[in-house]
Amino acid sequence: MTAPEPGGHTLGRWTADHARLTPGKVAVDERGVRTTYAQLDARATVLAERLVAAGYRPGDRIATLTRNSTDHVVLFFACAKAGLVLAPLSWRLSREELAYQLAHCRPALVAVAADLAADVADAHPPAPVVHLGAAGVERAVPAAPAASPRPARPPRDDDPLLLSYTSGSSSRPRGVVLTHANCFWTNLSLSGAAGMTTEDVVLAVLPQYHVGGWNVQPLLAWWRGATVVLEPDFDAGRVLDLLTRHRVTTMMGVPSHYRQIADHPGFGDADLGGLTHMIVGGAPMPAELLRTWHGRGVRVIQGYGLTEAAPNVLLLPPEDAFAHLGSVGKPYPHVEVALADPVTGQRLEGPATGELLVRGPAVFAGYFDDAAATAAALQHGWLRTGDLAARDAEGYFRIVDRLSNMYISGGENVSPAQVEHVLRTHPAVRDVAVVGVPDDRWGEVGHAVVVPTDLTDPPRKDELVEHCRAHLAAFKVPRSVAFVPELPRTALHKVRRAALRPETKEAR
Repeated sequence: MTAPEPGGHTLGRWTADHARLTPGKVAVDERGVRTTYAQLDARATVLAERLVAAGYRPGDRIATLTRNSTDHVVLFFACAKAGLVLAPLSWRLSREELAYQLAHCRPALVAVAADLAADVADAHPPAPVVHLGAAGVERAVPAAPAASPRPARPPRDDDPLLLSYTSGSSSRPRGVVLTHANCFWTNLSLSGAAGMTTEDVVLAVLPQYHVGGWNVQPLLAWWRGATVVLEPDFDAGRVLDLLTRHRVTTMMGVPSHYRQIADHPGFGDADLGGLTHMIVGGAPMPAELLRTWHGRGVRVIQGYGLTEAAPNVLLLPPEDAFAHLGSVGKPYPHVEVALADPVTGQRLEGPATGELLVRGPAVFAGYFDDAAATAAALQHGWLRTGDLAARDAEGYFRIVDRLSNMYISGGENVSPAQVEHVLRTHPAVRDVAVVGVPDDRWGEVGHAVVVPTDLTDPPRKDELVEHCRAHLAAFKVPRSVAFVPELPRTALHKVRRAALRPETKEAR
């Protein structure tokens, strides 16, 4: 009998295709070290063969702790070829958080960058540890911890490929399982909305422990045969240099990235002639920041996604940016969305506000080792996002808030995002987040955490409260205000709201 063919949507094929078609084309440029498609595919193939020979089988997890690197890309495609699962963990985690995720995903192997090896050792990994790099995982693959009765076989479309942890901003993070097919379809969707060719040069600065670090441009580039300029971390000055020196055509970032680039002293003189468009996610772009980039001739593609959708869901093209400020657009190709009443679950038609539901082939396979959470998230074929969204008469969507962020004050629902919008209109407020805190009389009341424009001369707290009274119903007005130099955020700019709730009552 001949061995079965691998699935048609498995990602291990991608480097092999371009190693054959454009072997000398640069696939990855990491700080001047260039790796061609022929080299990338050869390294990934050798590593995949050694992992299989050592006893690793489809479904086994390989956890990683590393900044963005070519070695990490090699390991990703080796996993894709061997049917293994890459579980990239954040190098920003505390030792306790890292230990939890290592224990939770039960890796068969842990691959770590040399400069992060001590962090892994302190977390007491439950599996053998090897170092990424030419002298590490590619040359010294240890035998699998336990002899597996499962036979080696080619990967299939429904095999898991990525185990990506949610940000965990308010609770224990969950491991999101994305299959080969999930990654294939989300990249096909991205290609249909923001096409890419072999001539493109992609600047990748999003961390590879986040699904966007793979599925928003880099993987599409390696599917299409483009070049990825890979950065281990974000630095605004270096990004400006790379945009100019490499004639980068496209990149992905969050609003804070583009703000830092625009605020850099070299922004005005930088040659951005190669940059045809950029993608932004994580939050809508402020209007003035949009104007700044459009004024430099750069088209801005905005959108919305979540890890469980691999992540691309909604897209706002550049031509709609100013006509639909605050919107995240309409569904990507191959993605269906709907709104449902968050209490009754009843489907809402036409202009409406409700929980955003997502359906399509990119929606995740489930949460790792958590059947109850998977059943709660996937209902009747739809992914419940937990996001409250508004759809207008033209079919454009706007994210109102997280359902979990909303609080009830005196029996009335309060959306922190609405209160935050009002506070941001005050000239002395640079940034703000509002959370619900317990109150003996009203159940919960609002607590505003404000980053003032001038920290040395902040506005009066009662002034901000009165500003809210002029624009909001009384039950929505925050009862307390605190000033901070910066809001605590995750790596992708999401506010860590759990860290904002005061342990003691704030002064009014």
